[in-house]
Amino acid sequence: MSIEQALMERSGSKCELCGSEDNLAVFEVPPVEAHSDKCILACGTCRDQIEAEELDQNHWRCLNDSMWSPVPVVQVVAWRMLTRLNSEPWAQDLLDMMYLDEDLEKWARAGMPADDAVATRDSNGAVLAAGDTVTLIKDLDVKGTGFTAKRGTAVRGISLTDNPEHIEGRVNGVRIVILTKFVKKS
Repeated sequence: MSIEQALMERSGSKCELCGSEDNLAVFEVPPVEAHSDKCILACGTCRDQIEAEELDQNHWRCLNDSMWSPVPVVQVVAWRMLTRLNSEPWAQDLLDMMYLDEDLEKWARAGMPADDAVATRDSNGAVLAAGDTVTLIKDLDVKGTGFTAKRGTAVRGISLTDNPEHIEGRVNGVRIVILTKFVKKS
């Protein structure tokens, strides 16, 4: 049986991500060799979106269903797409609910291109780097310190965190975590 026939049988002749029945073809999930356990059956829209730089986030709401697939390769692709969309609250919620065992997560991470790493961006979309200076665009109550970081305060020498929505910096001599949506690059 060919890979395409095996995938058609496994998926019921539907896209394994969105359920479409149009323009179906085999999509090899990198970084492994072509084998039905390492491929998915995907429609043209999903294939184009997987390889595109800009994503249509509304199309990927279908991952709400496909992320629960019992097929490991479908879970890997769903995880990768949700990771790329993690700036969307709904996608982050789904990603938080999703569980991949250690081997699957390793496979999912291995296939993510290095340039696909989510950049830390300020409120205007400018990419932030460690050591940059940012300015607060809103008064922020700093929990546990009893002061408010005022709008217009410059935060010099920021540090990046694992979460692209957070940075760390010193305000009034106190090291705090700041949401990137409340800063602009100076």
